[in-house]
Amino acid sequence: MTQSIIIRQLGVQDYQEIWHKMQQFTDNRDENTQDEIWLVQHPAVFTQGSAGKPEHLLQQSAIPVVQSDRGGQITYHGLGQQVMYVLIDIKRLKAQGKDLNVRQLVTALEQSVVQTLADYGIEGYPKADAPGVYVDGKKICSLGLRIRKGCSFHGLALNINMDLTPFLYINPCGYAGLEMCQMADFIPPEEAQPDKVSPKLVTHFTQLLGYNSVTNS
Repeated sequence: MTQSIIIRQLGVQDYQEIWHKMQQFTDNRDENTQDEIWLVQHPAVFTQGSAGKPEHLLQQSAIPVVQSDRGGQITYHGLGQQVMYVLIDIKRLKAQGKDLNVRQLVTALEQSVVQTLADYGIEGYPKADAPGVYVDGKKICSLGLRIRKGCSFHGLALNINMDLTPFLYINPCGYAGLEMCQMADFIPPEEAQPDKVSPKLVTHFTQLLGYNSVTNS
């Protein structure tokens, strides 16, 4: 059976605007709505997960803090970080015979990052007790999902070539002292660019989930 997905390149857009569009897309979709991946970068913003604890924001700054409905704790988004939102009908994929649940979707997201990093000779790995992807003990990619009506939204944020300083203002993902890293720490800056990395990320993810029809929009 053909499993199709639409890839949308959204450029740089405000976090709250895209978040509300994801909610609307999910609320309005039906059994025939194609799955989508949204690729976007956000201007500087801290986002707090649905169970986020305020004490994980260590210091106030000019960067806004948004209370989100995704899972997980606080994280930071900024330019030079590739955000990939996955709007997927998990229920439909299961009905079509795909062995997929939320945990397996998280694993597919993590493995798509691990495989993308491997394309650049970077050895990344997930941790069973702390979702995301790590390199040499430092976190390079954060994850957070929300499931509504059997469909996912939110996704991952891969640090590529950005200012990591604001991560010092928080306990990233709720872990005190957790250090962050980015692809530019390991490869030349000209290679560490979202527009170069994102196609590899999308390819690995769609292959892992078995999509055989990919449309770029």
